[in-house]
Amino acid sequence: MPSFDIVSEVNEVEVKNAVEQTNKEVGNRFDFKGSDARVEQAEKVLTVFADNEFQLEQAKEILLGKFAKRGVDTRCLDEGKVEKISGNKVKQTITVKVGIETELAKKIVRVIKDSKLKVQASIQGEAVRVSGAKRDILQDTIALVKKSIEEFPLQYQNFRD
Repeated sequence: MPSFDIVSEVNEVEVKNAVEQTNKEVGNRFDFKGSDARVEQAEKVLTVFADNEFQLEQAKEILLGKFAKRGVDTRCLDEGKVEKISGNKVKQTITVKVGIETELAKKIVRVIKDSKLKVQASIQGEAVRVSGAKRDILQDTIALVKKSIEEFPLQYQNFRD
């Protein structure tokens, strides 16, 4: 029976490269001279440091631009609130979300079931497995999910006959 998985993944190497390029550009830009602006990465959590909120926004804008150039979807980023450190300095944490959360997985299954396509969808951890009798029906299901779920980046993997 043909099947495929709906997942949400991020290329961690590209994320690391984007962070390194951002730090390099921030270090070279004239408007950041003498400031402590930087981006640090710890696994899937990025922390943006700056001397003030304006520089924080500028550094974030550079980071998002680097993500876009490297093909990392920015919809998978979850920005935390801006926190004051010492004096005027501020920081903000940005979490890179990987995997499909339970609420979104339930929404995907509901969309598939409501479509009356002859497929079965089941939640398996951080992925949704869809199986059906024919390959064409599975391709219709992929098109339906792409059209219905736009708020979060999804990939379709493990297509098996």
